[in-house]
Amino acid sequence: MFFDGYGYHGTSFEQTYRCYPASFIEKPQIESGDKIIMPPSALDRLASLHIDYPMLFELRNDAAERISHCGVLEFIAEEGMIYMPYWMMENMLLQEGDMVRVKNMTLPKGTYVKLQPHTKDFLDISNPKAILETTLRNFSCLTTGDSIMVAYNNKKYYIDIIETKPANAISIIETDCEVDFAPPLDYKEPERPVAPALPSKAAQVEEASAEAEPKFSPFTGVGRRLDGKTLMHQPQSVSSSGAKDKRLAAATSNAQPSAGSSSQSNTRQTQGKLVFGSTNVNRTTPKETQKKEAAKESKQEQPPKTEEPKFQPFSGKKYSLRG
Repeated sequence: MFFDGYGYHGTSFEQTYRCYPASFIEKPQIESGDKIIMPPSALDRLASLHIDYPMLFELRNDAAERISHCGVLEFIAEEGMIYMPYWMMENMLLQEGDMVRVKNMTLPKGTYVKLQPHTKDFLDISNPKAILETTLRNFSCLTTGDSIMVAYNNKKYYIDIIETKPANAISIIETDCEVDFAPPLDYKEPERPVAPALPSKAAQVEEASAEAEPKFSPFTGVGRRLDGKTLMHQPQSVSSSGAKDKRLAAATSNAQPSAGSSSQSNTRQTQGKLVFGSTNVNRTTPKETQKKEAAKESKQEQPPKTEEPKFQPFSGKKYSLRG
C-alpha cells in the first residue's frame, strides 16, 4: 500500500534517505543533541500509523554495517533528504549525500548507563555532573558503542557509551537513570615508588673484597740521611713489626701449656706418690739436704765485708805555677 505517492508501504515506517549535516540548513542547535530533521511526508505517514510518542528511530548504514538510534526535532527537510548532527554522521561513518535507512522503533526506558570520556579535561570541569545532565536533556536515546559530544565553554568533549541497561539501546526521556563513569582513555595510573632492592650476592662479594684490601700504613717508606751516607740499619715497617708481634704472641701462648704441664708434674711428685719413668724426680738424700741447709746458715752468719774506699778525684797536693 502506498501513501500519497511517496513510496511508503506496510504497517511500519521504514524509508531510505540521503543524509546531510545540520550546517546545510543553518540549524546549529541540533549539534548538541541526537535529533534529526525529516521531510513533511514522513510526518504524514507516521501520523497515519498512530506511532507512539516520543518518536524514536533506528538509523542503519548498510555499507559500513553501523547502527544507531535518534529522535526527531522537525519535519521541514526537502523530500528524500534528512539532516542530522555531524558527530552522529561520524559514528555512522557517513559522508555528505550517503544513503541511510530510517525505521521507527520503540525503546525501553533506561536504568543504567556507563560513560567514558576521551580525555581527562572533562573531569577538570568544576561540575561535570550538572553539565552532563543539561546536555542529556537534548538527547532522547543512547546506544551502546556510540560517542556523544558535549559542548561546554567553546570546547567539545567526546564521551563513549560503554554500557546501557536493560538493552543496547535505551530511551532516556522522563526516566531515572543511574550514571557511572569509567577512567578516561588518556588516564595513566601514578607510578608506585620502587622499594629499595636487597643487596645481591655480587654486591656482597664486592664489599667483602673491599674489606680484604690492605689498609693504609703511614711511615712505611725508606729513611735517608741528610749527609748522604747509607743507613747501617733499615727501619722495620709497621706490617713486619705487626707480624713479629703476632709471632711472639703465638710463641708465648704455645709456651704456657708446657710450663703448666711441668708445674702439674711437680705437684704430683710432691704429694708422696710414686711416678715411674719421670726424669725430673728429686733424688737427693736427707744427708745432702742437711749439708745444704748448714751451708746456707754459715753464709748468713758470716760478717759483711768492709767496703773499699771509693776513688776521689782532685785529692792530691796543690802546686803553684809561680813555684
